[in-house]
Formats: sequence, C-alpha cells, structure tokens
Amino acid sequence: MVGITGTDGKTSTATIIQTLIGIETCGYIGTNGRSYGSFKGETGNTTPDVDKLEPYLDKFVKNNCKYVSMEASSEAFFRGRMQDLFFDVSVITNITKEHLNIHGSYENYIECKSMLFQQTKKSGVCVLNHDDEHFMEIKQACNGKIVTYGKGEENTLQIVNYRVNPKCTYITYRYDGNLYEVKSPLLGEFNVYNLAAALLACLSLSYTWEDLMKNIDKLIVDGRMELLDTKTPYYVMIDYAHTPNGITNLLNFVHTLDINRSIVVIGSAGERDYLKRPVMGQTVLDNASYAIFTYEDPRSEDPYDIIQQLISTAKDSHHNYEIEVDRRTAIKKAINMANPKDMVLVLGKGNETYQKLKNETIYFNDVEEAYKAVEEREKREIVLE
Repeated sequence: MVGITGTDGKTSTATIIQTLIGIETCGYIGTNGRSYGSFKGETGNTTPDVDKLEPYLDKFVKNNCKYVSMEASSEAFFRGRMQDLFFDVSVITNITKEHLNIHGSYENYIECKSMLFQQTKKSGVCVLNHDDEHFMEIKQACNGKIVTYGKGEENTLQIVNYRVNPKCTYITYRYDGNLYEVKSPLLGEFNVYNLAAALLACLSLSYTWEDLMKNIDKLIVDGRMELLDTKTPYYVMIDYAHTPNGITNLLNFVHTLDINRSIVVIGSAGERDYLKRPVMGQTVLDNASYAIFTYEDPRSEDPYDIIQQLISTAKDSHHNYEIEVDRRTAIKKAINMANPKDMVLVLGKGNETYQKLKNETIYFNDVEEAYKAVEEREKREIVLE
C-alpha cells in the first residue's frame, strides 16, 4: 500500500509511481479513477469509501497487482474513509491552504494530512518534502522510517539542478552518493518535485534506479499540463490546477516558455472552499495575460455569484478579463482570440468527463471541447481564405 497526500501533485505523483513500477504490477486509485494494465474504471471520489475501496483492492490482487498507488485526500481522513488501512509507504507533496470549508481551519487540514503518516506501518517508510514549510509538523506524525527529498544536500534524494524546455525536463538527482541524469517528459519545477517523491517511494520498495528508468519515457498524467496536438500556430493546454499555489506554479512555468500571451479559462467549484476564490482570481489576473471566468461544477450555487467572488479583490485594479458563464462558449472565445505563439490554458477540470450543475450532472470534457473549438476555428478560417 502506497499512499500519497498533499494539496497539489497527488494525482501526478501517484500516477508516476504506478508508471515507474509498471501498470501490470501496480494499481492506481485517485482523481483519475482506478486502473491497472489496460483496465480503467471510475471511483466517484478521489479516495473512495471503504465499502468501494475493499472490492477495488481485491480486484487488483486477483489480477496479480502487488502494489497500489493511492491518493489519500484530507477529506477521506476527515470523513473516516481510511480507518483500519495501514500503509507500507506514505508520501507528501506539499501543503497550502485548501478545503478550509470542510476542515474549518488550516490546523485541522494539516492534522488530517498527517494522519496518513500516523497510519504508516512501523516497518514502513514516510517520504517527506523537506522544502515544504510544514515539513516539521508532518515529520512529528511519522510512524515509519523517514526519508526526504528536496534541494538541500541533507536529503535522501537531492534535487541538484534541472533545466526545462517545452518538451521535456533535464534533471540531476543525487541518491546514495551517486549523481543521476534524468530526462523527464513531465514539465515544470513542480514535476521535478513530484518525480523526486515518486522515485524515492519506489526506491523505498527496493526497486533499483535502473529498474525505474526503464519506464521513465512512459510518464504521462491525463489532464495535467496536457498540451494538445492541435498543429496550430498557438498552443492549447489542459490542466487540473484549481488552487492558488497550483495556478501560480503553472503560470510561472508557462511564462518561461517561448510564448506571447497566456489566455486562461477558469472557474471555481460550487459548494467547495469559497475562501480561496478571491485569492484564485487575484492569482490568475496577476499572472495571466488575459482571463475568461466561467463556471466549474457550480452545483447548487449561482455560477455568476461564484465568478463575482473570484474577481472581488482584483476587479478594480485589473482589466485583463471578461466573464462568460457558459464554459463551452468560454473555451471557444479563448481559442478564437489566440494569436500565433499564444498559450490557451483551460484550468480546473483536467480530463474529467462531467460538470455538476444545480439539478443534474452532464457529460463535459475540457479536452474534447478544446479540440472541437480548434476544429471549428480552422474550418472558418479555410472558408475565409
């Protein structure tokens, strides 16, 4: 049992672990559903209730999986979904303010994150991000052996340096006194950390560096920094980023690339942490060239009210945005306004296939909608020519 928790990066890190070990040997449970080998299924929650989780794990065992790489959300611990589960390896990516509507306070949120490490076997391993500001708090909760990753020489796995280009990241890691050069298909500093966490988790399971490098070229995380193959002079990227920290990291990375403008389509989920909305909106408008605010799983809330909260602190000081409540139209607008070397970013949902509205859940996929919008634009431009 390998559990991964953190505010950002859980899905990426859990998927990386599954890929490095091998999808025939390691199952995955998390935001992107459940999978092993060629099988893919839904879960309903990032971390399912135990009555669903037990059959999922049983199916993995019966199909010869020896490991499961599972996202362990703070809400799952808060709601008691993880009782009586014990982990061989536990991993944390980072902690920033999120889900305060559920936990009531930042301290409670951190406490729920730390429960993963309390439920690690004494013979198990706790993989910690030494560069995260809450490192010491999580360290105190650890029940197993502690190993760390980060930029300092004191870490079990050190991030020595890295260089990013639009197609890959070149990284130098130090482990067990040796330097390793890695070419990763995953982009951005945050993925340098996610990969470090995953590598250290796998090494803790007695895999060798050489074993893990056999699958490094296979790394891909659906809906995470997914650059669409549009063959257009502008770029379109789909990403799950929905926290201020995740949005900042993504936009900072995007602007290191050879692009002109960044055009962001974004909303905020209804019946979820409303306290983060003004910070999200401010973050987007401070870091993006232009933003289109739209709905994202509004549930019982009025989508327009959510958008007003998103722009509440920034609307008087920023004019680089517009409101388009309908998400399909917002995606089309962003793609239609893109000039050569502009980057359109559709954020918040990744490769999810639904939108939760007031009275129904509808099928909706940002990747598909973006491709449709590109195709419609191409057809119009051919006619105009």
